[in-house]
Amino acid sequence: MKPPYYINENIIRLISAISVKLGEINILHLDKPSAVLRKQNQIRTIHASLQIEGNTLTESQITALLENKRIVGPKKDIIEVQNAINVYQALSKFDPYSEKSLLKAHQCLLEGLLDHSGSYRKQNVGIVKGKKIEHFAPGFDKVIYLMKDLFTYLKKDTEISLIKSCVFHYELEFIHPFIDGNGRMGRLWQTLILMKEYPIFEFIPFETIIKNRQDAYYLALSTSDKIGNSTPFIEFMLAVLLEALNELSITPQIKTEVDRLHYFIEKQIKPFSRKDYISVFKELSTATASRDLAKGVELGVLIKSGDKNKTLYFINESHN
Repeated sequence: MKPPYYINENIIRLISAISVKLGEINILHLDKPSAVLRKQNQIRTIHASLQIEGNTLTESQITALLENKRIVGPKKDIIEVQNAINVYQALSKFDPYSEKSLLKAHQCLLEGLLDHSGSYRKQNVGIVKGKKIEHFAPGFDKVIYLMKDLFTYLKKDTEISLIKSCVFHYELEFIHPFIDGNGRMGRLWQTLILMKEYPIFEFIPFETIIKNRQDAYYLALSTSDKIGNSTPFIEFMLAVLLEALNELSITPQIKTEVDRLHYFIEKQIKPFSRKDYISVFKELSTATASRDLAKGVELGVLIKSGDKNKTLYFINESHN
């Protein structure tokens, strides 16, 4: 049974705007961000998605965990982040059209946090807001059938991916198939569905916009519940995706000399001078640029040739 929703003028307008923006991104070759930018967006995604669920770790703490450094923080929050890092680093290995893959992703996200992670719930649940129950999820005995129907819609319906990703996100929240982790799974799976057709969505942290608009996010879910279709939620999420695409930048927030070196090296093939390096990082002084390049030589990623004004740097291809 196809999930209930309808396409209104606002949805058509949003889809059109998103399509135009995706076209611009492809033309400008922004669909393959640098490794530095990919890393930063991954950190922002994990931070926002887990913060929505109450995780207290900061972006700097998540960065440290990503770099295998020890941090001080609540054990549960650290495990949540470590699990999310593992999942988001393996996004391409999950199949958005596979129910088995969904369960595997849930197992990875909730490992060490929830008994029977990777399994649908075996009890009835309700979502409480304040002192009242906001949403009664369908009975646990219906979950397996509802999820199979949802995947059938995802795989076989001819609706465009932009719509189907929003519908799947809403329906997963409505069905609430897991005891915990439904919110982060809904957002993760929307990303995977979009990635299948538009790879750029792997690098767009739209969760940060949801985090900043949590009240509107939950209102869209609640409104859709009350009217019995996901149209309000589709409108909200399409607006979020458009805003995220409009905020896309090709220049990462590079804070260290190592990040600058990696960003530059990814885009450089021929030998280059300090002047070439500064042309990319225009805010750098010549002294800072020299220190960066000296660091690159020290790390073995660069090979220096010549002296003073005739100095050139080569990428060390043998360096891993």
